[in-house]
Amino acid sequence: MLISKEFSFEMAHALEGYDGACRRIHGHSYRLWVQVEGTPCSLEDSPKQGMVMDFGELKRIVNQTVIVPFDHSFVIRRTPENSSLVDSLAAHFEGVQIVDWQPTSENLVAHFAELLRPCLPPSVTLRSLRLSETATSYAEVVFA
Repeated sequence: MLISKEFSFEMAHALEGYDGACRRIHGHSYRLWVQVEGTPCSLEDSPKQGMVMDFGELKRIVNQTVIVPFDHSFVIRRTPENSSLVDSLAAHFEGVQIVDWQPTSENLVAHFAELLRPCLPPSVTLRSLRLSETATSYAEVVFA
């Protein structure tokens, strides 16, 4: 059985060297859908009977691993050309997330999956993550 939970957060990013409108530093109101798969608890005397996972526990895990670190943050890729700028930003501002990859929606959703997978209980597996950066566009990673 699959269960899903939706989250929202604000984040800015810079796509260094990009040749389109998103070459400017800009931000989005992101929406993240987390879908996990598992077998519902079948223990008759358990208060979690029928649950794949407590939604509150899923919320706690996603908040701890993704939302708190990335909400109201600025994500920037460290390159040899911008290394001193990145160091200066991190020294002067909180919430600067420095990554080794271009912070596109596709790379962000893959990164979030890497962060979440080891934090989930063994009884569930991450099935998919969908990250929307606008009302009409999203990136999604789906696991078999």
